[in-house]
Amino acid sequence: MIAPQSSESSLPETGPSKSRRLVRLFLRNPGAIIGALFVLFTLLATLFGPLLEPHAATAINLNHALVPPVFEHGGSAAYPLGSDYLGRNLFGMIVSGTRISVDLAVLAVICSMAVGTLIGLYSGYAGGWLGNLLMRLTDLQMAFPFILMALTLMAISGPGLWKVVVVLALSGWTDYARIVRSQTLQQRHMLYVNAAQASGASRARVIFRHILPNISDSVIVLATMNIAVNILLEAGLAFLGLGISPSTPSWGSMVADGRNYIETAWWLTVFPGFAIFFSVMGFNLLGDWLRDVNDPSHGH
Repeated sequence: MIAPQSSESSLPETGPSKSRRLVRLFLRNPGAIIGALFVLFTLLATLFGPLLEPHAATAINLNHALVPPVFEHGGSAAYPLGSDYLGRNLFGMIVSGTRISVDLAVLAVICSMAVGTLIGLYSGYAGGWLGNLLMRLTDLQMAFPFILMALTLMAISGPGLWKVVVVLALSGWTDYARIVRSQTLQQRHMLYVNAAQASGASRARVIFRHILPNISDSVIVLATMNIAVNILLEAGLAFLGLGISPSTPSWGSMVADGRNYIETAWWLTVFPGFAIFFSVMGFNLLGDWLRDVNDPSHGH
């Protein structure tokens, strides 16, 4: 992001010209288009999942256990991706898992982004002993292994959606704090900040009205990529049995359950693995494009 050199240039680009520029850059980038399609499919499954499920995701039918996908011999159109060892429809479970994974990832990103951004803004602009203490706490958190923290918290509190959100948020707020502090340290010496201070603007107004809008692009890019990271982390926790309740379909738990049938029912691990792969790839590709768009060294 190009730092403004005057109070007028601190205003973000708005209007049709910015929209046209973004659309033009988007259409020129095949990776961004592919990533956006993956993200779109993921969001559609999240929003309209109940309409896409041919059966209830947790409905058990032992008479139809381990039905192969529809394109294999013995497959059924009622189970397009096959069924698991309890006769549950794998397609419906993956769709339900999409809602769980995306909701957890987005909620965790919102929490970690809010906490980390506030800490980074205060530490970068105000500094002082409190700002230094906050950054030392950030360093301490970054040095603490995520899996050890997750094991400790989940073992003490047990499984649960909000508990997973807290664990993921605790693992991600440090990235925002470090990046926002670095950006704020650069911005606070700009002319538009000096002009705002000279006009008598309060510290809060300078931070939230002037500095934050000029570093928001970096925060958005990081948030987009952190959604992908959180999807992977949630799948990893579920795979280890540390995620949400075992009765709730989750991509990671589906992969874990299917590993015992990998030789006889490969679809139990492959299709949930594909869901993880495509969703993570989509958010990463989209995040890469957003980073390139806001990179000052990237030619437009």
